[in-house]
Amino acid sequence: MKKIILLGAGGHAKACIDVIKSEKKYKIYGIINKKIEKKLDNFFDEYKILGDDSVLKNISKITNNVHLAIGMITNFNLRINIYKKILSNDLKVIKIISPLSYISSTSYVGDGTSVMHHAIINSNSKIGINSIINSKSLIEHDVIIGNNTHISTGAIVNGGVSIGDNVFIGSGSIIYNNIKISSNNIIPAGSIVKSNI
Repeated sequence: MKKIILLGAGGHAKACIDVIKSEKKYKIYGIINKKIEKKLDNFFDEYKILGDDSVLKNISKITNNVHLAIGMITNFNLRINIYKKILSNDLKVIKIISPLSYISSTSYVGDGTSVMHHAIINSNSKIGINSIINSKSLIEHDVIIGNNTHISTGAIVNGGVSIGDNVFIGSGSIIYNNIKISSNNIIPAGSIVKSNI
């Protein structure tokens, strides 16, 4: 298996590790974490902590494959800035796709995106780069989702919906058919969205 390095050591990173192990395409070499002075959760004990993101410039000696495993609720800029920093160091941001998810053969998922366990992406949908399609979310047919957008756990995005960049759709939300949600929006958990935002 090819080596991969993760950026982040929080809750979303734990879920990403589980997906990577399930995929069996990559072996996790180590983790880059901003707060290296802080004791990490024991969950991460089996992995090398390589330092903070300043070590990115040296990572290509180990591997060019990295995955951004930092979750996103309100801080869009954190993921955007780290994603750009990864690319500026000529590294490849790998997408991870759970074998327990379903992605239609007519749909597209961009680089660096995480598709988590039991997510469904139905026909003719397009997911941008550096996004998160979280566990048990449903993306129906003909949906367009922008870059750096997080569709959270159990959210339902119905057919023909268009969602911009830097959007967070909270857990259990329902987006009605053909709705447009513009960039830089946060939809709280449990929302029912019936009109354009």
